[in-house]
Amino acid sequence: MAMQNVIAIVGPTASGKTDLSIALAKRFGGEIVSADSMQIYREMNIGTAKPSPEEQCGVVHHLMGHVSVEASYNVAAYVRDGNAVLRDLELRGVLPVLCGGTGLYMDHLLQNTIFFEIPRKEEVRRKYQLFEKQHGREALFTLLEQADPRLAASLHPNDVKRVIRGLEVFEITGRRLSDYQKESRRESPYRVLYIGLGYQNRALLYERINRRVDLMMEHGLESEVRALLSDFTLSPTARAAIGYKELIDTISRGERIEDAVALIKQKSRNYAKRQLTWFHKNQKVHWLYVDQQDWPQLLEKAAGMTREFLRGEEL
Repeated sequence: MAMQNVIAIVGPTASGKTDLSIALAKRFGGEIVSADSMQIYREMNIGTAKPSPEEQCGVVHHLMGHVSVEASYNVAAYVRDGNAVLRDLELRGVLPVLCGGTGLYMDHLLQNTIFFEIPRKEEVRRKYQLFEKQHGREALFTLLEQADPRLAASLHPNDVKRVIRGLEVFEITGRRLSDYQKESRRESPYRVLYIGLGYQNRALLYERINRRVDLMMEHGLESEVRALLSDFTLSPTARAAIGYKELIDTISRGERIEDAVALIKQKSRNYAKRQLTWFHKNQKVHWLYVDQQDWPQLLEKAAGMTREFLRGEEL
């Protein structure tokens, strides 16, 4: 059975992923599948840098504004919904252009991960927390080595939370968490071209992030946050979004908005660092550097790679 071709545009926040994905989708007759854990929310627009209808240039976008800010949403839900979208695009013969900076969502979708509903029991978790306090982390880790040696080999004794989760799963289900993890990995039906956007000079990226935050404030981010607080009960995930959390906290405490803006810039820069670390672990990413070429050159390079990939060539 032939694998489905997917173009994946990755990189840090404010690197230009949206513009590139729209340009490639227009050129190759594709549709965009968002891989952004905050653009998934319908009512969060300014602070998530969601492209306006005009900026979308008539290209269909999937999983953008997909759920309400009141809904709980996670990687398992994204993989379920993303697979459904990709199947639909395959049936229609349309090229998916996956675009976003949430590496966890993108990786689990493209790796075709299965998520199991493994039960939790607070009293079991508390029992092992008490054991750790009384006997120490090494003794707790020894219990895991006996119950699930494969999981123990992948963890450090100091990772108490995951050690306890392994013991909890084994006690509740009688099965090893490492067995669930092994079964969650299936062969992927997707053949993926990863194109990464980066900056050789990291300071230029940070300047771009700072400018973007200023523009978000000019375009009414504070008003958007106040309206969300007034009209909705935000889910914990939506409430934690960078830009929203800082303003929510500042508004609730009656503090200076200017301080929140500085914090949003700092948190956004830190997030960009984490994104770069995540995506650089993927050896399949073909990096294009925004500060080393002008936009037409970058677009032509990306389009050339896409053309070769769709011809079946290995890049």
